[in-house]
Amino acid sequence: MIILTIFFFITAILYSSIGFGGGSTYLALMLIWDVPFYIFPIIALICNIIVVTGNSINFLRTKNINLNLLIPYLIGSVPFAFFGASISIDKNLFEILLFFILLIAGIFLLVESKSFNKDQVAIRQISKILSIFIGSIIGFISGLVGIGGGIFLSPILFLLKAGNPKHITSTASLFILINSIFGVAGQLTKDMVLNEFLNYWPLFIAVLIGGQIGSFLNIKFLSNKVLALMTSFLVIFVAIRMGFKLIS
Repeated sequence: MIILTIFFFITAILYSSIGFGGGSTYLALMLIWDVPFYIFPIIALICNIIVVTGNSINFLRTKNINLNLLIPYLIGSVPFAFFGASISIDKNLFEILLFFILLIAGIFLLVESKSFNKDQVAIRQISKILSIFIGSIIGFISGLVGIGGGIFLSPILFLLKAGNPKHITSTASLFILINSIFGVAGQLTKDMVLNEFLNYWPLFIAVLIGGQIGSFLNIKFLSNKVLALMTSFLVIFVAIRMGFKLIS
């Protein structure tokens, strides 16, 4: 538990520094450490909520939120995040899904790292229908496996040039927070051993501290671009390790 807690702490620092929660990596770490499968998603989602809350509060306080950008994606994602989270899936299928999600997320982060530190972008108007559709797909996948979905939404917004970098980062953080809340609600519709879930409370303390460090200090000696690269390499490494586990 001590080593797992340390890894959760490091993950929270890295992800919160670039506006994410770290849900996909928490899931992979728990899989490697043989945490009971049926409590994976709710642990990862609550860790997400803890980590991104600090960033979200800061964005709201500074009024650095573009609601016109955020709301269509939430309209699509929220019901599907709840629905996806309410579905029980087989562990083998979960492992395969998580492997592909980590691999794709790592590649997306590599793409996104090129977009950090660009203050000027040519912003495009994205149709509300397309935004809702994208949100619904991300929401369902996120709820099904227990992630917030920002690790997919943010790179997509950068690729679509849907907003400036600050607005995209704040949109991804709030998207993760709200998606994770509804994901937890969906998970609570399943049978769950609450006492066993509560035995993992050190993980929540670790991500709370790590999230605050990443959010407020922003690891000032490293740029967001370097942090995104480091995080993408971490995600891809974990995905490759999971891949070897699946075929062994």
